[in-house]
Amino acid sequence: MHRLCAISLLLLWLTPALAVEPDEILSDPGLESRARSLSAGLRCLVCQNQSIDESDAPLARDLRLLIRERLKAGDSDEKVKSYLVSRYGDFVLLKPPLNLKTLLLWVSPFLLLLAGTVFIIWRRPSKPPPLRALTKEEEQRLRDLTRQ
Repeated sequence: MHRLCAISLLLLWLTPALAVEPDEILSDPGLESRARSLSAGLRCLVCQNQSIDESDAPLARDLRLLIRERLKAGDSDEKVKSYLVSRYGDFVLLKPPLNLKTLLLWVSPFLLLLAGTVFIIWRRPSKPPPLRALTKEEEQRLRDLTRQ
């Protein structure tokens, strides 16, 4: 019995925590499913690391409610998304599109990798300095030290 409780708690802990509150859920399962898929792809503008589906921030709640209102009004998923992008910019999308505005965002990891590689190659010494022979005094000192 204890093992079953532990497994159940572990499974509950591993499932993603969704911040959608019961009063937000639509009665139509099809619309609710669309709302969930839309809100899973939109960034919380307060948290910035979470989707609005996962965030407890008041702005995320407002955006979830806005999505549901627009879906009830008959808007398509693309229309809802474009409405939010027009209000908040591409930043509201968790996966922003590749365009001129977001080009630096998409290319910067590769530029940093290239710059790091060039820096490492440039800083590497070409050859180690040549070894010189020990003088007679150095040889004698070395013998004295190794005898002790």
